[in-house]
Amino acid sequence: MRIKTEDKIVHMGRRKMDERSLIGQKKYGATMMDEIEGQKKDLNRFLVDVQEEIMDALLYIQAARVCLQDEIEEAMLRRIEVRDEETL
Repeated sequence: MRIKTEDKIVHMGRRKMDERSLIGQKKYGATMMDEIEGQKKDLNRFLVDVQEEIMDALLYIQAARVCLQDEIEEAMLRRIEVRDEETL
């Protein structure tokens, strides 16, 4: 299937999905379709996987927010230090 969009973001996302698929195939020794056809996974198991991935994503978001807040606070402190040095 040829992708018709010229949106570079879409193409970047597709490449990342392809890379993730190859990593998963290497790690688990099967494609998702292999897991379905071989009845290794059913709908419930896929839904559990999705739920676990979403929970992980929420934790990554929280960790990123903490990092961002730390960076903002550090930048504000540096700004105050520079301003204080300028007034001396």
